Amino acid sequence: MAMTDNRTPTPFADFDLERAIALRWTLRDIKGKRLKLSPVSESDLSTLTNLGLVEMRDNVPVLTQAGHDALD
Repeated sequence: MAMTDNRTPTPFADFDLERAIALRWTLRDIKGKRLKLSPVSESDLSTLTNLGLVEMRDNVPVLTQAGHDALD
């Protein structure tokens, strides 16, 4: 009997493993408010914004609900 995986696909499925890991760490840094220690690159911020995982509030990146879901 074959097992099926009913989980929703990761928003990072179209990226290579190294890039997907880097983007997840960036999400964790944003969530943990560690931006002074680990500044977010413009490229990562743009990618995460385009994926709908991050939005800007008062010039500070914050996770959307989809961003929180991607880390769960």
